[in-house]
Amino acid sequence: MRTQSHLLILFGAAAIAAGCIPVQIQAPDEPIEINLNVNIRQEVIVRLERDAEELLENNSNLFGGPSQ
Repeated sequence: MRTQSHLLILFGAAAIAAGCIPVQIQAPDEPIEINLNVNIRQEVIVRLERDAEELLENNSNLFGGPSQ
C-alpha cells in the first residue's frame, strides 16, 4: 500500500514536471509600423470645415436666409 502511494506521488510529480513548458520572449524581426493616416484625414476635414464656414459667412443667403 505504501509503495503504491509512493509510486502514485512519483508519477504525479513527473506528469506535473513534464507539463511545464518554458516561455520564450523574442523581439520581432521586422520593425513595428505605425500608420498615421488618421492625422492627415483630420487636417483635410478641418480645412474643408473652415472653407465651408468661410463660404457661408461670405454668402449668407445661400440657403434662402436674409441677405446682408
